[in-house]
Amino acid sequence: MFVNRQKELELLQDEYSIDEFRFSVIYGRRRVGKTTLIKEYISSKSYIYFLATLEPINIIVARFKNLVAEFLDDGFLRDIELKNFEEIFRYIAKQHFNKKLIIVIDEFQYLGKVDKSIPSQFQYIIDEILKPTDIHLIFCGSIISMMYEQTLSYNSPLYGRRTSSIKLNALEFKYLQIFFPNKTEHELIELYAILYGVPKYLELFKDSDDMFDAIEKNILDKNAFLYDEPRFILQNEVNEPMTYFTILEAIANGEHKLGNIAGRLNKNVQNITSFISKLIELDIIYKEVPITEQNPSKSKKGLYFIKDNFFRFWFAYVLPYKSQLEIDNTSYAMKKIKENFAGFVAKVYEDLCVQYTLQNYPILKAGRWWNKNTEIDVVGVGEDFLITGECKYSNKKVGIDILQNLEIKSQNIELKLPIRHYILFSKSGFTKELIELSHKREDVLLVDKIINGYNLP
Repeated sequence: MFVNRQKELELLQDEYSIDEFRFSVIYGRRRVGKTTLIKEYISSKSYIYFLATLEPINIIVARFKNLVAEFLDDGFLRDIELKNFEEIFRYIAKQHFNKKLIIVIDEFQYLGKVDKSIPSQFQYIIDEILKPTDIHLIFCGSIISMMYEQTLSYNSPLYGRRTSSIKLNALEFKYLQIFFPNKTEHELIELYAILYGVPKYLELFKDSDDMFDAIEKNILDKNAFLYDEPRFILQNEVNEPMTYFTILEAIANGEHKLGNIAGRLNKNVQNITSFISKLIELDIIYKEVPITEQNPSKSKKGLYFIKDNFFRFWFAYVLPYKSQLEIDNTSYAMKKIKENFAGFVAKVYEDLCVQYTLQNYPILKAGRWWNKNTEIDVVGVGEDFLITGECKYSNKKVGIDILQNLEIKSQNIELKLPIRHYILFSKSGFTKELIELSHKREDVLLVDKIINGYNLP
């Protein structure tokens, strides 16, 4: 399905509408929908689409030449031997096309892996051969670190040559209702908590009525598509995957302070900072500080969380039970998942409530707040007011006691601004007494449906 890529598609269409050479770089993690975006863009247009592979460079060049010959229906090109990309692109540049030609090289990073001179070769091809043409050249890749190194970094020969770049991220939560129009809000939240917004993962669960059956079939089964997905991604992105694995497992199991994470590895903090930075760069983890911090980058209160929900699920419930899963014993892992599934989903629910608050109230920023003794799930900071909120993802209705506790905790926030609203979020609704109180107090808001608060464009 082609969902929520209109902004990116419009950018590519704008590139197409310009009557001169254009060069776009598209990158993002595996399965996020890069190729689907490209296919949507090139449909009904004139294009050459080439998928690079890890083969000797002479074989890759020959495959590309034959693809071009087929596109041009050129028997002469098919029969001659061209030794490198420069010769092929020089041949293409001499042709006359009635409309803009799009040339896509997918998984471009593999070219640079088999031949380190490839970025330099394409620097020359762009500067000396393609600049006078009306061609739209697109490099696409799924190994983020390699794509950045080869095409986007200051040290790359291709630096400064792109006319546009797209980092394709996972889908936002609000778009899951398009994938699953018949699912309840609770089911959508649980799907997002497990699969994040990765389209390929979501498609695997599309026809499943039972969440736990789908988890067992698509994740826990050692032959399943998703069984080793995080391992595969990390092994392609980093040089020392074991260290990264240990860091992620520590975070998934509740260690969020840098010192505690380092302790799990028996290392000093200084020895893991480069690994932490790399995981942040790859959008796998993020650093969070209390939302009221004046200088977040310098704050010593930072905590680290896994941003990618599927990684969080995998490191919490797949990696720890690998020995059992390898002998087809999925029941123990399933038992652990079912025991604490609501607790696992609760963190994601809190994140979604923060986003809901940002979208629906006139505030500057929103996030969690904490000090040594107190934590508040949602704090929104406006120009001259605060919003505070509590999130409960349980089967119990939220009562007046939760509101009273939130009012007490809110007094500890160091920003001495008036609180305009207390918002209570609840999966299971509210007690009759709290509902009646909310009718009498304009500063108390009750939210048990968040999906409608995420406006679709």
